[in-house]
Amino acid sequence: MKDHINSSLLTKNKIAKISDEAYFQQHDYLEAVSAFARLTYESVYVIDYEKMAFEYVSENPLFLCGYSPAEVLNLGYAFYFKNVPEKDLALLNLINEAGFDFFAKLPVNEKKLYSISYDFHLINQEGKPMLINHRLTPLFLSPEGKMWKAMCIVSISNHQEAGNIFIYKQGTDEVWALDIKDNIWRKSEKPKLSHREIEVLRLHAQGLTINQIAEKIFVAPDTVKYYRRRIFDRLRVSNMVEALSYAVNSRII
Repeated sequence: MKDHINSSLLTKNKIAKISDEAYFQQHDYLEAVSAFARLTYESVYVIDYEKMAFEYVSENPLFLCGYSPAEVLNLGYAFYFKNVPEKDLALLNLINEAGFDFFAKLPVNEKKLYSISYDFHLINQEGKPMLINHRLTPLFLSPEGKMWKAMCIVSISNHQEAGNIFIYKQGTDEVWALDIKDNIWRKSEKPKLSHREIEVLRLHAQGLTINQIAEKIFVAPDTVKYYRRRIFDRLRVSNMVEALSYAVNSRII
């Protein structure tokens, strides 16, 4: 399985040798990545697909599974083989295949507008599976338009099971979901919330209770509960924690 995954990555996104000029153009960009990592609770790392290695790993412990950032940096893709269950390794292989196929068909001048999101398990330092959300977007393209370097963000998933594979296009409501059974990307749009529903979500994000929200927007508590139910239905989630996570990750709020 491990060899197959490595083969899939090399086959779908094999990068020709990068020129010195191209390297010079991205000089010192890791300083900006490091600054961003200091400002977020999420784990941040950078993949270099030419070298098939990690180029940067932040200090946030969520992604590290008990290792230090330097150890994860040194392990590279071996980190996944050590800390991802076999079943989820197969899922990651499928995502690589389908994701790079999708990316290859995009116009070169639009490729950096796209990001992919999916969930899989990491085995934490206590030996327990932890479902994480993994988001990836291009940082640099190779001269032939392939993904050279990508930034990855890791956070706790708001779902119950691995999968949930979506591609988003920046500046639009367009979303593509991967049908794992048929291995087909199906296009849809982000769920749309009303102005009042977004207001209720934002107030929940501030830590207000149902009664406090009701006072704030001059409605009865039962009306706030009604808005909550509509939010859950539209976002296809079962509680407010999931709703807030989905809304933030999807840039609804």
